[in-house]
Amino acid sequence: MILSSELSLGALLQRLVEVAVQLTGARYGAIGVINEDGTGLDDFITTGIGDDERAEIGHLPQGRGILGVLIRDAHSLRLREIGADPRSYGFPAQHPPMHSFLGAPVRSRGRVFGNIYLTEKQGSVEFTEEDEEALNVLATQAGVAIENARLLDDSERRSRSLEAITEINAAILQGEAADDLLRRAVGSARRLVAADAATVVLPVGSLGLRIAVADGAYAADLEGMPVPEERSVSGEVIRTGEPVMLTDARSDSRTDQPMVMTGHMGPAIFVPLPGQGGRIGTLAVSRLAGGRLFEARDLTLLQAFAAQAAIAIEYAWAQRELERLTLLGDRERIARELHDGVIQALFAVGLGLQGTAALLHDDVVETRLQQAIGEIDRVIGDLRNYIFGLRPGVVSGAGLGDALSQLGHEFEERTGITVAMDVDPALEQPLSGVATHVVQMTRESLSNVARHAQAATCRVSLRRSDGRAVLEVDDDGVGFDIDGPAPAGLGLQNLRARAEQLGGRLVVTSPPGEGTTVQVSLPIGARPP
Repeated sequence: MILSSELSLGALLQRLVEVAVQLTGARYGAIGVINEDGTGLDDFITTGIGDDERAEIGHLPQGRGILGVLIRDAHSLRLREIGADPRSYGFPAQHPPMHSFLGAPVRSRGRVFGNIYLTEKQGSVEFTEEDEEALNVLATQAGVAIENARLLDDSERRSRSLEAITEINAAILQGEAADDLLRRAVGSARRLVAADAATVVLPVGSLGLRIAVADGAYAADLEGMPVPEERSVSGEVIRTGEPVMLTDARSDSRTDQPMVMTGHMGPAIFVPLPGQGGRIGTLAVSRLAGGRLFEARDLTLLQAFAAQAAIAIEYAWAQRELERLTLLGDRERIARELHDGVIQALFAVGLGLQGTAALLHDDVVETRLQQAIGEIDRVIGDLRNYIFGLRPGVVSGAGLGDALSQLGHEFEERTGITVAMDVDPALEQPLSGVATHVVQMTRESLSNVARHAQAATCRVSLRRSDGRAVLEVDDDGVGFDIDGPAPAGLGLQNLRARAEQLGGRLVVTSPPGEGTTVQVSLPIGARPP
């Protein structure tokens, strides 16, 4: 039989429709796959209608009208004129005209898998009894082929699931980086159920939920987006612990869900990620609008995989925390050595010079000594700033946004310069690996404002622009001549070097008398050097 060579279920269904059209002389054909509860259609495979026509028609049929008759009564049906039947529901505005009709159920595993629908008998006003008999024979044979294809498909799905879980476990044992491990899990979930996009939504401290990782279609737009806890599918799944399966995300009432807001997502599944202390987030997969609906077995497979993905996520968190604690330990040691050694030595040298200056009666020498003492004081101040950066308690206990706000508040209290903060919370997660560097660059820029700008106000902003994160510190001070020698102590070379280490770039603009703007552009997801 021609259908026996088709092993893929999707290819088999498409071939089934094409054979039915050829066998009966129909112009249009379709097979509707009935959903699990037997009330409507999960999928609708067609032939005779082009992709553009199908897009104009809009949403897939839901199994009403004549299509619903075969769902409710699994027997073949032949009509001379569809529109004349009182059970007809009508066609959408862009649907091609159809008159004659022939339909038959396809049974698989002892139940009706779907129905074959044929319309527009070529060369005649209606289908014949012979056409009906031939279609019933084809539907019976197709049921056997579909049974085999589904068994093979289930076996391949289980095999892919085991391979994905084995791959993640191996990556964990090999010590793969936390972010890479999370991306691997999300990508595996998308491929596992043949989805177009997949995301993991996780809580980000007091800032609510964020899409931590996205894979597939529109990943760059989705990743880092905030997700409202009270008005989103993900928030509901985390609260209830129950999965959600959507036939069309665009029509769901929870329209604040970012995956819905892109306007391109259709069928979707959201499952909770179980953690040791409760649900830690959601794993979601989706297909593009108009795509094939997910099945109940997709949900079952994804739930089983989510348990493994949750282990990978918790491992990634533990690994990141261990790296952070190790880094903080090293920084604490270096900071202690700088404070107890270098600063104390410089302070002693400064005191000695002050004592020497008091014994001198040469004004020129005394002036030079006082300048040297002032320079030592400046170096001590800079070292203390660096030590403060090496001990980033302002970052370790809070998110990047909170750390920058705290830094601005402390700067305002210390200097009297008004600070306006404008921080995009969606950048919190993508810049989590370099948060300390961002805070340190902000601190150095604010230090320049305090020492050189003679400003009344300044602004600190962190925003997304052209796919990059942009840190900007500007003031309303006196500015300086960019083309001339920079004022001593600006430390622009240090800022530039730090930005370049993170794969970014530094741009400084400072028209004399019009203030200064220090702008650092970093790649989204930048990693520490």
